[in-house]
Amino acid sequence: MAQPDVIPTTAVGNNETTTGKTEDSLRRLFGIGLTALGVVYGDIGTSPLYALRACFFGDTPLAVTHENVLGVLSLIFWALIVVISIKYLLFVMRADNRGEGGILALLALLDPCRSRTGWSCVIVVTLGIFGAALLYGDGMITPAISVLSAVEGLAVATPALQPTVIPLTIVVLIALFAFQQRGTEKVGRVFGPIMVFWFVILAVMGVHAILDNPTVLQALNPLHAIHFLLSNGHTGYLVLGGVFLVVTGGEALYADMGHFGVAPIRLGWFALVLPALLLNYFGQGAVVLSHPNEAVHPFYNLVPGWAVYPMVALATVVTVIASQAVISGAFSLTRQAVQLGYSPRIAIVQTSAEEIGQIYIPKVNWALMVATITLVIGFGSSTALTAAYGVAVSLTMVITTVLVFFVMWRRWRWHPLIVVGLSLLFLVVDGTFLGANLYKVADGGWLPLTVGGSVLFLMLTWRRGHDLLEARIRERSLSLSRLVTDIRDSGVLRIPGTAVFLSGGGDGAPVPLLHHLKLNQVLHRTAIILTAMTEEVPRVPASRRLTVESLGSGFYRMYVRYGFMQTPNIPVAIRLCHDFNLVDEIEPDNVTYYLGRNTLLPMESRGGMRLIRKRLFSFISSNSMAASAYYQLPPGRTIELGVQIEY
Repeated sequence: MAQPDVIPTTAVGNNETTTGKTEDSLRRLFGIGLTALGVVYGDIGTSPLYALRACFFGDTPLAVTHENVLGVLSLIFWALIVVISIKYLLFVMRADNRGEGGILALLALLDPCRSRTGWSCVIVVTLGIFGAALLYGDGMITPAISVLSAVEGLAVATPALQPTVIPLTIVVLIALFAFQQRGTEKVGRVFGPIMVFWFVILAVMGVHAILDNPTVLQALNPLHAIHFLLSNGHTGYLVLGGVFLVVTGGEALYADMGHFGVAPIRLGWFALVLPALLLNYFGQGAVVLSHPNEAVHPFYNLVPGWAVYPMVALATVVTVIASQAVISGAFSLTRQAVQLGYSPRIAIVQTSAEEIGQIYIPKVNWALMVATITLVIGFGSSTALTAAYGVAVSLTMVITTVLVFFVMWRRWRWHPLIVVGLSLLFLVVDGTFLGANLYKVADGGWLPLTVGGSVLFLMLTWRRGHDLLEARIRERSLSLSRLVTDIRDSGVLRIPGTAVFLSGGGDGAPVPLLHHLKLNQVLHRTAIILTAMTEEVPRVPASRRLTVESLGSGFYRMYVRYGFMQTPNIPVAIRLCHDFNLVDEIEPDNVTYYLGRNTLLPMESRGGMRLIRKRLFSFISSNSMAASAYYQLPPGRTIELGVQIEY
C-alpha cells in the first residue's frame, strides 16, 4: 500500500502576516483595527443609550441621590474593567482555537473531554452547546433593543413623533439585514470610521458634563460600589441587572475574534473604546446629579437642544452597527456548528477572498430579521426589551467562565491556585449579574432561554440522529478491501474515466458504490473513495489537506481535511490531487461524482432515540442543504442514488 502523499503548498492564515516591513505591519494593524471597530464594538458601544437609564428609571426605579449615583458609576467602572478588560481581553481571548473564538471554538479546545462519556464531560459539552445556542437569542434581541433605543430619541425631542418610532425601527432593521449580503469586510469598512466618530463624540459629551460636576470622578473608588450594594439591599442587587447592560457586548466580541484577530481588538478597546465609554457614563452621572428631576433620558440630556435630531440620526446609524457584532457572531457560530456536526448542512457564502472568517449565511440572516421585527412589535419599547436582554448574555458569560476553567486546568495546565483563583473571581462577578437578571425571567427573560433551549434540543437531536444513521450505514456496509478483491476476481467491466464516491468514513464500501455496481454492472477505470473530514481546528493548511492511499485495481482511498471554519470544495481537492500526481490517470474535467440520497425510515423498535426525535431528525435532514451543493459538486457530472435506511 502506498504511503500517504502530502501536497507541498502553504496556507494563508487570516491573522498572520509573513512578509512586509514593520511599517506595513503597523499600517495593517491599524487598518484591521478600524474595520474591527465597525463590527465588534458596536454592541458594547451603544450601551450608553440605555444602561444608566435602566439603572435609575427602569423596572426598579432608584432614588437619584449623590451616594446612589456614585455607587452605580463605580459598579459600571469596575464591571468594564473586570469583565471586559481583564476577563475577556486578557484571559478569555487567550483561549482561541487557532485564531477563532466563541463558545464552540472554546469547546473544541476541550477535545479530550468531548471524546469521553463521563458525567462531568457530558455536562461540559451540554453547557457549551447551550451557551452557543443562547447567542442566537442575543442575535435576535440586540438589533431590536439597540435600534429601538436610538429611534426613541425622536420622542424625546418631539413627543408628537412617538407613533413613528416602531415603523421607522422596522424600516431600519430591514435595511440592516439586507446589507449583510455585502459581507463583513465591506460592512466594517463603511462602519469603522463612523464608530470612531461615535466614540469621540461620546468622550467629548462626557468630558463637557464632567467639567461641570467633577465630583463624579470619586466613583473610581470601589468603596462606593460596595457601600451602594450594602445600603440598598435587595433594590441595589436588582439594579445590577441594569449595570450589566454595559458589558453585554463581551461575548459577541469574543465570538467575532476570528474575523479580525486579537491584537486589533485589544488595540481598539484600550486606545479608544474603554476611555470613551467611561467618560460618557461619568458624564451622564454628572447630568443626573445636576438635574435629578429632568434627566430621565441621561444620554440625550447630555446633548444640547439643537443637536438632538442629529444625535438621533447618528445613534440610529450606530445602533445598526451595534447589531453587526451579534449578526456576524451568529454566522460564525452556525458554520462552526455545521462543521462540528451539531447542525445540518446550510448554504454559506464566502464574502472575502482574503479573510476566511468573513461569511454570510442567508437563511440565518433572514430568520434573525423576522425574529427581530417580531420582538420590536411585541415588546414595543427598549425599556421592555431590557428584561429579555440580560438573561441570555449573563448566562452565556457564566458558561464561558466554566469552560475557560477547564481549558486552564486540562489544556494549559496552569497551577491549580491560579486556575481556582481566577475562576472564582470571574464566577462571583458573572454569577452575581446572572442572579440579578434572573429576576427578569417572568418579564421577558424567558424568551432567550426558550430560544436557547430549543436550539440546544435541535443541535443534540441532529448530532444523536446523525450518529445513529452512521452506525446503521456501517452495519449494512461491505468491507472495502473485500470489495476490491471481488471486483478484481470477477472481471467487472472497467470503462474510461474517473468515479468519485463520497463516503462517510470507516473501512466499509460506500453504499452508492454498491448500488452503482448492482445497477450498472460496470465501473470506471479509476475509482476514488473520498471522505471529507472536519478537524477540531478552524483551518487545515493545504499542506495537510489531502491524504491518498492506493488500494490496487484502480481503487484509491482519499481523505480531504478541512477546519470547522472552512467550506468544503471537492472538485478543487480532485484538481489538486491531479496537479500533484497523487492519483494516476485522473482527468479533473472527466470525473463523475456519486453520492447517496438517503430516505430515512424512523423505527421505534430500533431504539437509540425516541421516535419523535427520530422523526424530527428525518424532517431536518430532508430539508437541509443537498450534499452535492454543500460540497460544490458540478450538477452535470453528479449522480445521486436513492437509499432507504431504517434506523
